[in-house]
Amino acid sequence: MRIAFFVNGIDTEISEYTTTRLALAAAKLEHEVWYVGVGDIDYESDETMRARGHRAMQTARDDLESFLARVQDEESRAHIVLDDFDAVWLRNDTIEDMQSRPWASNIGVEFGQMLTARGVTVVNDPVGLSRAGSKLYLQEFPAEIRPRCIVTRNVDEVHSFVTRTGRTVVKPLYGAKGRNVFMIAGEDDPNLSQMVEAVVEDGYAIAQEFVEGAEEGDLRLFLLNGEPLQLDGAYAATRRIPQGNDVRANISTGGKPAEAVIGDTELRVAGLLKDRLVEDGMFFVGVDIIGDKVVEINAESPGGLQSVEHFTGIDFGLTLCEALEERVASWPAALKKKVS
Repeated sequence: MRIAFFVNGIDTEISEYTTTRLALAAAKLEHEVWYVGVGDIDYESDETMRARGHRAMQTARDDLESFLARVQDEESRAHIVLDDFDAVWLRNDTIEDMQSRPWASNIGVEFGQMLTARGVTVVNDPVGLSRAGSKLYLQEFPAEIRPRCIVTRNVDEVHSFVTRTGRTVVKPLYGAKGRNVFMIAGEDDPNLSQMVEAVVEDGYAIAQEFVEGAEEGDLRLFLLNGEPLQLDGAYAATRRIPQGNDVRANISTGGKPAEAVIGDTELRVAGLLKDRLVEDGMFFVGVDIIGDKVVEINAESPGGLQSVEHFTGIDFGLTLCEALEERVASWPAALKKKVS
């Protein structure tokens, strides 16, 4: 199988990223693996989609660092034709590019749709991903598993919501890694207006009721084709514990990973997500759960497998790449016909 990992930039990739684990797993399975950055694609006059890719070659002695270092070496760079690939895995984070490179934010979804039409298996499905990349996507799932919320740019509307709801989390509608996420204690919080104004300065805000138990962190559970990802009885999941007075559990903001226990509640919540995720072509996602509520669905470049591997000792990247093999093999024959 020829597979390309579409990332923000080759030089900004980090060995601990989930993408590195996935690419190394694919190479271990003897697939032909390439990295392609968001600015490395050319749509040619002959209607082929070409790219300046970096080949990901694996050796028996490789660890994550040495593997990625070889990918980032300029000698690994070569011209490739993406139309001829079996699969493209969209692993770019659009939020990273939203401010400094706005032209790059949607390009993965757009090129992904074109490649899908050419018979290439693209995950996650770029049409579904065009919606799933927003926090509004959660509102398309059953009300019983999501906190009450409003989406607005009006500061007064957030005030009214806080008055009705009490403790509230306010965050950007398009955001990641805990940036500009604030907890409002209540309608008398002296910093309420200041916090909301900081969020809406860059776009819409989502105000979400504070879920009891959030002080103890959340649980990131990975789903494969709508089902909890598991191997040998172990689930691909990790708890994320906030530190000090910071309610954000994101690892990037200082949250600490901890071993996760998956019970009936988490499995029931995942079961209520499955049908819609499968319908939308969400091959691999991470869902953040607090109690019996989903606070976020991470469909765009979900990360955190390094913590899962630390606690379980399992390389789930191999399982994911084997599942991708099955997806490519089952892709409808009519869609596999390349554009001539």
